[in-house]
Amino acid sequence: MKRFAYLPFMLAFVLLLSFLPEAAKAQQVYLPDSSSVQPIANDPRTQARLHTELAALYFEGGAFSIALEESNIAITADSSYAPAFNLRALIYTTLRDNASAESDFKRAISISPNDPEINNNYGWFLCQQADPAKQKAALAHFIVAVRNPLYETPDRAYANAGSCALKTGDKETARDHLLNAIRFAPDGAPTAQVLLAQMAYEEGSIVEARNRLLELFQTGWQPSAEALWLGIRVENKLGNHMEEKSLATQLRRRYPASPEYQTYLKGNYQ
Repeated sequence: MKRFAYLPFMLAFVLLLSFLPEAAKAQQVYLPDSSSVQPIANDPRTQARLHTELAALYFEGGAFSIALEESNIAITADSSYAPAFNLRALIYTTLRDNASAESDFKRAISISPNDPEINNNYGWFLCQQADPAKQKAALAHFIVAVRNPLYETPDRAYANAGSCALKTGDKETARDHLLNAIRFAPDGAPTAQVLLAQMAYEEGSIVEARNRLLELFQTGWQPSAEALWLGIRVENKLGNHMEEKSLATQLRRRYPASPEYQTYLKGNYQ
C-alpha cells in the first residue's frame, strides 16, 4: 500500500503555526508543534477532523509519536469519527503494533462499513499478515472498496486485491483484479503491470512478460528493483544480453544494496 490516502491538507491552518518539533527538523520536514495548537472549534466532530488532519501531516512527515498523540486527541474528541481510527491504525501498523492496528481498523469498519479508503487500508493490512485466513479475508474488503461508486482510486484497491490473491495462490482471480487495476488507472498501474509480467514469466510466456515491461518502461516510470530484476531475467531467457546488461547497470546504479542486485551478483536467475 501504499501510503495513507486520506489526507485533506490544512495548509491555511498549518501556516499559522511556526514552531518545528525536533523529530521533524531531523528529517527536514516542517511541521507545527502540537502543543501550540489551540482549539479552533467547540464542535467535537470538527475538533476530531482537524486533529486527524494534523496527525496525518505528522504521519507523512515521519513524526510518528506526535501523530499518535494527535490521533488520540481526535478520538477523545469524537469516538465515532472513523477516519481517526483509520489513521491511528496506520500509525500502529508503521510502529509494528499489529494488535492495536487491527483493533482500530475493526473499530473504523464498524463505524463506517462501506468507506472505500478504510476497507482498502484494512485489506492491505490483513494481506501483509502471515495467516492465510487473514489474507483471504482481505479480498472481501478490497471488493467493498471498488464497489463504492464514489471511490476515486479503485485501481489501487484492484492492484492490492490482485497482489493478495497471488499470495493465496488464486492466479485467475489475481489476473482479473490486476487487469481491472490497469483499466481504471490513470498512470498505467505499474504495480499491476509488474505483477502481470511476473505471472507471465513464471508461466513461460516470456515474450508477454517482456512486452508488458517494455510498455511500462516507455512511460517514463522509474522502475523498482523488482521490475529491473524481472527485466534482467526476461532478457537473459531471450538471449538479449545487451538489454540484460543495460538493465543490470540500472539496478546497480539505483539499488546497489537491494536483495535483487545481490541475487544478480550471485548469478542466480531463478
